[in-house]
Amino acid sequence: MQLPFFKTKAKKTIWTFALVSFLNDFGADMVHSLWPMFLTQVLGLDMAVLGLIDGMGDATISISQAFSGYLSDRIRRRKVFIWTGYLLSAVSRFGFAIAKGWPMALFSKLVERSGKMRDTPRDAIAAEISDGHDRGGNFGILRTMDDFGAVCGVLVSIWLVKFLPLRTIFVYATIPSIIGAILVLVFIREQHNGYTIYEGLHWKNLNKSFKWFLALSALFSIASFSYSFLLIFAQKFGFTLVEIPMLYLIYMAGAMVASYPLGHLADILGRRIVILMGFLFWAATLSILILSQGTIAIVLAFLLFGFSKGAIETVQRTFVTELAPQSHVASALGTFKLVVGLSALPASLIAGLLWDSMGIFAPFHFSLTLTAIASIMLVFVDGGLQTTALAPIAEHPLSIVPPVSE
Repeated sequence: MQLPFFKTKAKKTIWTFALVSFLNDFGADMVHSLWPMFLTQVLGLDMAVLGLIDGMGDATISISQAFSGYLSDRIRRRKVFIWTGYLLSAVSRFGFAIAKGWPMALFSKLVERSGKMRDTPRDAIAAEISDGHDRGGNFGILRTMDDFGAVCGVLVSIWLVKFLPLRTIFVYATIPSIIGAILVLVFIREQHNGYTIYEGLHWKNLNKSFKWFLALSALFSIASFSYSFLLIFAQKFGFTLVEIPMLYLIYMAGAMVASYPLGHLADILGRRIVILMGFLFWAATLSILILSQGTIAIVLAFLLFGFSKGAIETVQRTFVTELAPQSHVASALGTFKLVVGLSALPASLIAGLLWDSMGIFAPFHFSLTLTAIASIMLVFVDGGLQTTALAPIAEHPLSIVPPVSE
């Protein structure tokens, strides 16, 4: 008997990737929930250096994703970038465990972020095997399992931090991603049903809405400094090292709960509305922290921060795959992530400099201003209830399905 969510090869592919995403984020967020404290307390770095490391890591994501998107379209291969990406993420955590200063921490962060090369080919596959009626929901499934893995990883880190040093926890965090890489190697295979000549993605081939959306997303990326700042903010106002991962847990739980419903809502109401909701959730997060630094206010802010992540990261990718030329989906995703990711480098650096020079609230006011501008720009992006659907999986020259029989 077939389970309903495994009734097609497309769904089997989605759920295979969902399981691997769960495992990788399980390991990743055992580290991420403790990362700001590791840098500031164990390595003794200030906020500007923390912002520089996080910003350079985010920029590396964009470069690796642009590279993998372009190359996977060009050579018509997706799988190699996916399993390699998960393996790099695992290796980087060994680097964190042995880091004695900021150079090794930065190098390991760049390796970890390079592992995000997996996302663009994976997202291209998800887009290619979906249609306009379930694409948002499918991306919501992947995002939900990402966040569910993160929640479980944070819960484990909260337990382990009571008994083990941070470096030992980082070593244990490598295991889930190694398992994920093996699952991709074993259960995902590439099928080639024909080839087309790859001519490359050119700026002139992108429509006006894609370019406009690219610009406003880059602006919002500059506004969206690293989560590390919010965790350090909470620590400044009374949260302990053991309690900080709980705030990160609330953040990831909010994203997990919101991702699929908001992805599905985007299939019904349109992509722009849900992305705007994500912007408003982020603005609400910052506004609450500016107005109140009490325990309840900080907890509520982290929950809304999670809602923002669930809305934006799910629906942005969905929207880009529909605004992009159908024959260059991975390249368009890579281009989008390149621009957005490079914008993240100055985001955290600016936030760190503002924090150190003008006070703890300065990055929040700066971010609110840019978020307001990006929200206004979103009005000028075309894309209502119905957007151009990509061709179904059988019509694409490249499709990837797990080796299971019907």
